[in-house]
Amino acid sequence: MTISHRLLIISALFITCLLTANIVGVKMGSLGPVILPAAIFIFPFSYIFGDVLTEVYGYARARRVIWAGFAAMVFASFMATVVVKLPPAPGWPFQEAYENVFGQTPRIVAASLIAFFAGEFVNSYVLAKMKVWMEGRHLWMRTIGSTICGEGVDSLLFYPIAFSGVWDQSLILSVMITNYTLKVAVEVVMTPVTYRVVAWLKRAESEDYYDRHTNFSPFTLKT
Repeated sequence: MTISHRLLIISALFITCLLTANIVGVKMGSLGPVILPAAIFIFPFSYIFGDVLTEVYGYARARRVIWAGFAAMVFASFMATVVVKLPPAPGWPFQEAYENVFGQTPRIVAASLIAFFAGEFVNSYVLAKMKVWMEGRHLWMRTIGSTICGEGVDSLLFYPIAFSGVWDQSLILSVMITNYTLKVAVEVVMTPVTYRVVAWLKRAESEDYYDRHTNFSPFTLKT
C-alpha cells in the first residue's frame, strides 16, 4: 500500500512534538504566580496534528501514528535511562547536570506515558465520532471539543500520578487547571490554521475519511 508523503510529514511532526515536549518538559517554570512545565509550549501542538490526522485520514491511521509516538516515547525514556547510568569519562564535568536534565524519575515517565496514551486516543475518538454525527460540518467544534476531552483526560491522569505526595493537593489542582486551560486555549487560537491545513490536505490527498464502520479499539493496528 502506498503511503502519502503528506501523511508521513504530519506523522513525523506529531512524533517530533511529543519527543521535544518530553525533553524540555523536565523544567518547571513560572509566569508570575502561574507554575508551568516547559512542555506547555509544545505539547498542545501534538493534539493539533492529531486532529489533522483523524479529520483527514481517519481514526485507524491516526491510531497507528499514536502507537508510533507511544513507542518513540518509550524508547527515548529507556535510552535516556541507559545513557544517564553509563559511567562518565574521567574528568567529564557535566554528569550531575546531565542527570538533572535527563534522569527523569520512573514515576513521571509512567505518568507521561499513561496520560499521553489515554488522552490522545480520547481526542481522536471524540473527533471521529463528532465528524460522523455532524456529517462533516463545524470542524471548529470537533477540534475544540475533542481537545477539551483529550486534554482533560491527559491532565486528570498526569498531574495526580506524577505529583501526588510530592506537591500539596491544592497545588496539583491549581497547576492542573491552569495548564489544561492554556492547552485548550492554544487549540482555540490555532483553529484558523488548522482549518487551512485540513482544507489543503483534503484537496491534495482527495481524502476526507468518515469513521462509520471503524473498530475504535486502541489495541489493534488494523485499518
